[in-house]
Amino acid sequence: MIQEIKSQTLTAKNFTPFGDILDASGDPDKIINQGMCGRHHNLAKLDFIAGKAGISIFNAKPRSMPLKLEMMERHPDGSQAFIPMHQKPFLIVVAHDKNGKPDTPISFISEPGQGINIHRNIWHGVLCPLHSPGLFAAIDRIGDGPNLEEHWFQKAWTII
Repeated sequence: MIQEIKSQTLTAKNFTPFGDILDASGDPDKIINQGMCGRHHNLAKLDFIAGKAGISIFNAKPRSMPLKLEMMERHPDGSQAFIPMHQKPFLIVVAHDKNGKPDTPISFISEPGQGINIHRNIWHGVLCPLHSPGLFAAIDRIGDGPNLEEHWFQKAWTII
């Protein structure tokens, strides 16, 4: 039997248990820079145990659907934000925790221009751009000690 997960549209309502959506749609919170810039303020709840926030650039190779999901990871010491540096959708896979392991994965496809912030200690798949370029700004914890836990499934899931 194939274990399939059907992807859904990324919305604030369905992603809330896992993190924040970084999105500039709707009215901005403030108009700044002499009226020429709308500011959508404080969209992510960055959360770090020790260490500090760092900004990195990731350049990931595009993935294709259906996607074979063999592994998920989580970061117990810090949240992790991914902000696309392009106007292409990408795949997000997350899961609730079930006794220290990921429960059934849940997948989302972003809208162009959306980014995400995955809360601390949330199981998630790897960065999955669906188109080239796979260029993302990432904001996450920089600090000493391991901040990565991986779980490899005995039987892979298929994301459609």
